[in-house]
Amino acid sequence: MAATTAATFSIGLVAGTQACRDSKFKPYSMKFNSANHLKSFSGLKAATSVSSESVSSFLGKESIAALRDSFTHIVQEQNQETVYCVRPQASAFKVAILGAAGGIGQPLALLINTSPLVSALHLFDIANVKGVAADLSHCNTPAQVLAFTGNAELANALKGVDVVVIPAGVPRKPGMTRDDLFNINANIVKNLVEAVADNCPDAFIHIISNPVNSTVPIAAEVLKQKGVYDPKKLFGVTTLDVVRANTFVAQKKGLKLIDVDVPVVGGHAGVTILPLLSKTYPSVSFTDKEVEELTVRIQNAGTEVVEAKAGAGSATLSMAYAAARFVESSLRALDGDSDVYECSFVQSDLIELPFFASRIKLGKKGVEAFISADLQGLTEYELNALEALKPELKASIEKGVAFVQKELVTA
Repeated sequence: MAATTAATFSIGLVAGTQACRDSKFKPYSMKFNSANHLKSFSGLKAATSVSSESVSSFLGKESIAALRDSFTHIVQEQNQETVYCVRPQASAFKVAILGAAGGIGQPLALLINTSPLVSALHLFDIANVKGVAADLSHCNTPAQVLAFTGNAELANALKGVDVVVIPAGVPRKPGMTRDDLFNINANIVKNLVEAVADNCPDAFIHIISNPVNSTVPIAAEVLKQKGVYDPKKLFGVTTLDVVRANTFVAQKKGLKLIDVDVPVVGGHAGVTILPLLSKTYPSVSFTDKEVEELTVRIQNAGTEVVEAKAGAGSATLSMAYAAARFVESSLRALDGDSDVYECSFVQSDLIELPFFASRIKLGKKGVEAFISADLQGLTEYELNALEALKPELKASIEKGVAFVQKELVTA
């Protein structure tokens, strides 16, 4: 995005200045190298007037929008540099991470803990979560961090929570079939969502546990059985596909990463992941070879990480980063921001399948709108890829539904 004003800034927890010492929280600060005032900055939509290349927040532009609406501003002039110290106001939310001691859960907890919109962070796992909570509680962030261990404490972990994030599950191990992995993670998600239904049925539910194409339908069926299903509040987190698409396109085309936005539709596994490169913002042209190479790389990026780690792990850090971005977007929407858009795997009527990943508008009650324009005017390559992904996505959805129905019959 072009900028008419050259201002760089940073966001983070700081030791504090005299102007902010009356706050009971450690302040967040924005330092502008020019004399611009914060009132001229209005987040995502005002990016044409402020350059934000050096944002240190993991969310960049989106975090600024949250800061803008959720803080009290205090201005202090220091050596011709304006320092904006901001204090959290009363509007803050409780977030629970189920599976917080795992490879995704720990970095995810760290990132969410830095959000100014979080007042309480509930960390749940079957073991080893108390140490994670103790570690995080030493950070000078506003959120209160609490640990909950084992099924006996699961209900308390969920009481009064606004957003539930579920990264719980196991990675595929040597000798384990995909069906083995599915059965283990499906049971984990089923049991956790049952607890969510019983203790915080109105919460936003973010499903990270793989395979997302099946675990989201599992969650939906469980919530239906409990009589509390709200399709607007159940999300499969596919943000990592968008993060990867944005990164790879920016690298390929020499673009500023903060400017790039590529919608990704379909599902969250292999060929069901379809980056709509023709809808890239800013508008950029691709050769047929570039389209194919980028699409395949985005689809197989998880394997790229597994191979680079040489069997020592999978994409945990980038997944945590992407999930934290989606959590922050959800919190902004709950806080009343009317300009929040993300891609997510949700119940949808955009195509003939019951669940589909696409760009959505988020609001206080969850999904407010589907951005159907993304699916209009697609290239021939994208249209063919969209048709090709449907059978596999359909099978994954049906597998999730069948799992819950089978469990119900068995019970």
